[in-house]
Amino acid sequence: MQSDCLDKVDSSHTLFGLSIRSNVPIPGLAPLGTFSHAPDLGIYLGISPYGECAIPASSEELTYVSSYTDETGNPALRIWKTPDGLFLHLVYYDGFEFWLDRRGKTLWAVWPETSTLSDALSYLLGPVLGVLLRLRGVTCLHASSVALEDCSVVFVGSEGAGKSTTAAGFARQGYGVISDDVSALAECEGGFQVMLVDPHVCLWPDSVYKLYASSKALPRLTPGSEKQRLALGDQGSNFEHRLLPLGAIYVLGDRRPDPAPYVEAMPLRSALLSLVADTYANRILDREMRANEFAVLGRLVTAVPIRRIHSHNDASRIEGLCELIREDFASVHSPTSARL
Repeated sequence: MQSDCLDKVDSSHTLFGLSIRSNVPIPGLAPLGTFSHAPDLGIYLGISPYGECAIPASSEELTYVSSYTDETGNPALRIWKTPDGLFLHLVYYDGFEFWLDRRGKTLWAVWPETSTLSDALSYLLGPVLGVLLRLRGVTCLHASSVALEDCSVVFVGSEGAGKSTTAAGFARQGYGVISDDVSALAECEGGFQVMLVDPHVCLWPDSVYKLYASSKALPRLTPGSEKQRLALGDQGSNFEHRLLPLGAIYVLGDRRPDPAPYVEAMPLRSALLSLVADTYANRILDREMRANEFAVLGRLVTAVPIRRIHSHNDASRIEGLCELIREDFASVHSPTSARL
């Protein structure tokens, strides 16, 4: 464990609309003064909830196994329930471990001595906080989102559907990125918003090559990861700092030959079922949480245009895909357009 992550200096931040107190400053997040109330989330970096005591993996209940694997065939992520029922234990293939209490109010993280705090934050500020938000009852889509015409536009899809690549394509054209891989929704008067998160996009090497003509144009997410990290603000990209109304959701369908890319309307029932299937970390939800989420998504599909988009088999045609989305978004928000 790196010694620089063990300094016992409290630091306050906000993220995903939560007030956060960490035992160390979190790079990339602006520090805040002291809160007038107890923080929503406590983060302990470099510390396990069990201290030096190890909990045998055989005593934990396995609840999730990622379909992605490393070079040796090990799943990229496993999620366990601890035997006392107090925590979810997230174990990544490269040795990063996170514990979340069941109420989503406290988080712990440890990692190998060969890794750094910055490496841990690549997980913490993305997928790990996505799981924590689910525990807190926040509806999260497995989606990336960008700012378009003073609205947020969300790209929903399963693993490998092209969510991050689409967001990065917009980023290359100067549009602000709001979130990558996890889009947390906040219901507000008159509609929905996408919560702001850590300003970076994670890309597979083939996507990096299609965007930058080199599979090594960006640094790796972590030393042992195949994925690469586009820090927003680099390579001409921007992070969107405004909290914008949700203007449309595009469900990424299968890739097809010409005349793709094209967009098609989705009946409300199909839209609802697609969003239910593409919520983030939905295997950790209990019956009550699933019922609440279904109600939220039911309101969402009646308030926001939901469109299915099929990109071309040639994934390098990202500029054409972005242009189509811009044109379609403008059409569904045209004063003369009928609601599909």
